Amino acid sequence: MFDDVKEKIWQLAQPVATSEGMELIHVECLKMHTRWIVRLFLDKDGGVTIDDCTSISNQLGDLLDIQDLIKGTYTLEVSSPGFDRPISRDQDFIKYQGFKVNIKTGIKIEGVKSFRGTLLNYIEEAGQKFVLIDVSGKTYRIPKSEIVKTNLVDAG
Repeated sequence: MFDDVKEKIWQLAQPVATSEGMELIHVECLKMHTRWIVRLFLDKDGGVTIDDCTSISNQLGDLLDIQDLIKGTYTLEVSSPGFDRPISRDQDFIKYQGFKVNIKTGIKIEGVKSFRGTLLNYIEEAGQKFVLIDVSGKTYRIPKSEIVKTNLVDAG
C-alpha cells in the first residue's frame, strides 16, 4: 500500500510540477506516530524558489485533499533537492555517474547495507536494473529493487 500511495502522489504531482516549469525528482512518504509526512523534491534551471515551493504545495495540497489518498493528517513538504540530492529515477542514476553517493539497501549485499563511494554505472540485465558503485576500490553490484535510499554526497 505504501508504494501505491507514493506512486499515486507522483502521478498527481508530476503534471503540476511540469506545468510550473519544474521537474519532480523525488517523492518520499513517511509514516510518523500521529501523521504522514509527504516530501516532494523539485528542480528547475536556475534553481527552485520559495515561491515555486509555495505554489506547488498549494496546488498539490488541494489535489491530495480532493483525492483523499492519505488517510488521516499529513504534512506536505516541498523543496529543492539541495546539496545531498536524492537519487531515485533511472535518468538520475545515469546523470550522476562519476559522482560520490550514499546508498542504503534493505538487505545485505556482500555483508553490507550502507555504501559510500563513486557511482560507476547503471545497467539493465534480464529485466533487472543494477547500480554499480566503487567503494574504496571494490565494485559492488546493487539491484535497484533493493535500494531504500540514494543521495549525492557532493553535487560539485
